[in-house]
Order: sequence, then structure tokens, then C-alpha cells
Amino acid sequence: MSPNAFLGEFEQMVLLAILQQSKAPYALEVRREIEASAGRTVSRGAFYTTLDRLERKGMLEWREDPTPPEGRRTGPLRRFSVTPAGRRALAQTRAALETLWRGLDLEAREG
Repeated sequence: MSPNAFLGEFEQMVLLAILQQSKAPYALEVRREIEASAGRTVSRGAFYTTLDRLERKGMLEWREDPTPPEGRRTGPLRRFSVTPAGRRALAQTRAALETLWRGLDLEAREG
């Protein structure tokens, strides 16, 4: 497995939030999904840095939508989707974490 295949926590959240959408979402929709599902505030800078990093790793891609929804800014917006490499990385990271968690009950363990 490639060392780049393992994803950090926030990278996982970004990819999973994209996958949660019924169609390729806009960045704002991804941020809102993370904030709603994870109960955490997402800084714009960290979010866009992560999107760029995931794109460079080949784990997500985007396309311009020339006709954004009503009430949105003028000009094209980017719609994001997870690539097959991104889906594999999510699966590999999940499998590794599940293996590490196996047999642990942190609430019952002390020290």
C-alpha cells in the first residue's frame, strides 16, 4: 500500500462529505455537511488547502458548473467528486483503523 493511501482525519471527512451528496457538490455544500455531521467548524483556509492536496494526490476531481444555482455568485463554481483512487484510500484507511480498534473498549480500559 502506498504511504499516500492513508488519509488523515480531515481528509477522510472531506471525501466522505462529498460522497454523502446525491450529486457532485459545491465546496460550500461539502463544508456544511462536515459541520453538520461532525459538529465542528471548518475553517475556509484549511478546507481549501485540503481540497487542493486531495486533488494533487488524485483522490478528488472537480469540474466547473457554468450555471450555478439561483442566489449564488455569478460565474462558474466547482463541483467535486471522489475518484476511484480516493474511494480506495478511504477503504484502506477504514480497514487499517478497524484493525487497530479491534478488541478495544476504551471506556472499560483505564490507563
